[in-house]
Amino acid sequence: MILSVFLYGLSVGHYEIFPFELISTAKFTLTDTFPPERIDRHQIYQELTEIDSLIDINSKDDIETKRIDLQNYIWPNGDLPENKFPTYHSININDNLFSDIESLSQIDSFIVEMEYGMTSTSYLFLPKTTNNQLIILHQGHDKSSLRGPDSHSFEQDKEIIQKFLEKNFSVLIFSMPGKGMNNEPVVEVPKLGKIKLNSHNHFRLIDNDNLHSIKFFIEPVMITLNQIDRDYIFESFNMIGLSGGGWSTVVISALDDRIKKSYSIAGSFPIWMRSSPSDLGDYEQNIPEFYKIANYEELYIMSAYGEKNKLVLIYNEFDPCCFPGSLYKQFPFESIIQERIKSLGKGEFSVIIDIDQNKHIISDFSLNQIFSSLSSK
Repeated sequence: MILSVFLYGLSVGHYEIFPFELISTAKFTLTDTFPPERIDRHQIYQELTEIDSLIDINSKDDIETKRIDLQNYIWPNGDLPENKFPTYHSININDNLFSDIESLSQIDSFIVEMEYGMTSTSYLFLPKTTNNQLIILHQGHDKSSLRGPDSHSFEQDKEIIQKFLEKNFSVLIFSMPGKGMNNEPVVEVPKLGKIKLNSHNHFRLIDNDNLHSIKFFIEPVMITLNQIDRDYIFESFNMIGLSGGGWSTVVISALDDRIKKSYSIAGSFPIWMRSSPSDLGDYEQNIPEFYKIANYEELYIMSAYGEKNKLVLIYNEFDPCCFPGSLYKQFPFESIIQERIKSLGKGEFSVIIDIDQNKHIISDFSLNQIFSSLSSK
């Protein structure tokens, strides 16, 4: 019995399965305290008045140049995903975990295969009555299966999926690399030996002149959208993500102009707001070569720019994980990004704080804000 409890505890920590998020949140909410680096103003050295000087975008051409430069970094061998399609596409799959959703018509699935044997599995939930709008829902780092690491993961977001289906949206859901149903391949690294890619920080070990692992975060969505563009009929693509999924939402929508409205919940701060060593984030959030091409402020502009484009950053005020709205309120950069968007002539950008929210979640408040935004022209 003791051994079983011990092994389960190890699984909770490694795979971040239930009740990992509850334990993580309780650590802070029960004590009503937060790590000093999350609230300590002296950790931040950037003057708010100088943020505008960090932005190198003054025209549509500047945005296109940055997109091309980012593409050249992500795909240094020129192997862009624009003409690629998922390896597997299954229609009307059987998944009993979602069979009780009355508004669900069918589930289709996609599998994208990449270098080093990395795979990405996504589900497309189609409603019985459709408004012809697609929601791309991207999960964060802590998404694992409620039924163990070898089962599938999207059940954790079943309630959110159902709410979108009930409002006649289709939902295409992804997990981050190595999370959910995505695999953790064992690779051999020259001079370092065999390692299992069970942490995003391992990706630094396999990066080389011909491959940058940030592509594993971006390609699955773009490649799957190619298939959806070809085989389905949607009037618009919109994207939503929590935590690492919120980061994915910002970066992917900045690169792919097919995505119109984007909503990042607890997904990112500019790097100067993360100067504490314990708060710098995973591999994908702080690659110097990538963010020197386009920093977060510029990525926000690239995502928000365009006809009918919109980017909304939502922060939970007392988020126990990361990117708390309480810290944002000390350094509110919304108006700086808005002014640059206004000068470009197209697009919308805004920041919303989920007041008094002390969980790392997409709350009902956030969902209502998103529904309201999606219904506006």
